[in-house]
Amino acid sequence: MFLPMKRYLIFLMPLWLLACEVDSPLVAPTREPVTLAVPAHFPQAPIPASNVLTEAKIKLGKQLFFDPILSKDQTLSCASCHPPENAFADPRAFSLGVGGVSGDEPSKRRNAPALFNVVYHQNFFWDGSNPSLETQILFPIESPFEMANKVDTVLKRLRAHPEYPRLFWQTFQDSISAKTLTDAIASFERSLISAGSKFDQFMASGMDSTVFTAAEWRGYKLFFLESAGNNHAECFHCHGGFNFDDPEGRFRNNGLYSFYQDFGRYNVTGNPLDVGKFKVPSLRNIEYTAPYMHDGSLETLEEVLAHYASGGKPHPNRDILIGNIQMTEEEQRDIIAFLMTLSDPDFVNNPAHRPED
Repeated sequence: MFLPMKRYLIFLMPLWLLACEVDSPLVAPTREPVTLAVPAHFPQAPIPASNVLTEAKIKLGKQLFFDPILSKDQTLSCASCHPPENAFADPRAFSLGVGGVSGDEPSKRRNAPALFNVVYHQNFFWDGSNPSLETQILFPIESPFEMANKVDTVLKRLRAHPEYPRLFWQTFQDSISAKTLTDAIASFERSLISAGSKFDQFMASGMDSTVFTAAEWRGYKLFFLESAGNNHAECFHCHGGFNFDDPEGRFRNNGLYSFYQDFGRYNVTGNPLDVGKFKVPSLRNIEYTAPYMHDGSLETLEEVLAHYASGGKPHPNRDILIGNIQMTEEEQRDIIAFLMTLSDPDFVNNPAHRPED
């Protein structure tokens, strides 16, 4: 039995409309897990089972990372304090929040750290007060010195947005919530792998010293080799492993001050032995991440090396390793030459780390 042509077209119309709605929130996108590509001298990147990494999450997270919709007056995004050209660190000593505010007292003013290779971090913030990428995202949103917003306000904005409800559904097959918001941004941040430096080329070559210049090789030996005569810097004791940070996630007092206005790790533990101790940052991409120290108080690497060569300020919690460092000015220059081999220009210039056109 044949249907009249007019009735036949009417019968097919709902199917045609459905086919045109392939991008609607009702259609589940492909959300296959992805593995981060890292070189052989890196460990496998740990991804939490509660937030499996997918390309869809990374893409959505990047869009949110660069969107000022998260801040109270919609003027600041995550990238405002973590620009990609500075390896996602703030080139200012202190970030300025909504309305140009910063911490109301020195103990609340810290330099915004870099975000590369954070997939390997055990905790977050200079005092290690936050246990995961997902939960730390909520802090800058609600901090009065940063985005000065409320998570509920952000969620309402996103739900009223012309595009975000569809994007969240395609990514999670779920609605916009604090969990899907933080899962997306955390996924983008976990994808920020920096492993293309000259030092990484050295490792890939089987540690062929000819990869380095003479000054870089001298700096490498000063950085890594131990000497009973204290004529090596032995920086690796604090900045070790593939990421040039503390592989054990320890906190250290580096003798920056005799009196610390910011008590650091003590604010988390309440242990007097933790006063002035802070997370040991990675030295990768240090060329791009000035100023240095938890409070951005040292502007150049020359100042940093001079601080360590001086033995640091006296403090009861100063790490025992700090006072034993001895470096001539020439050795300091060689160490800086080596530190430059940790720069990854492809990472800071990667268009995948920029907002979409």
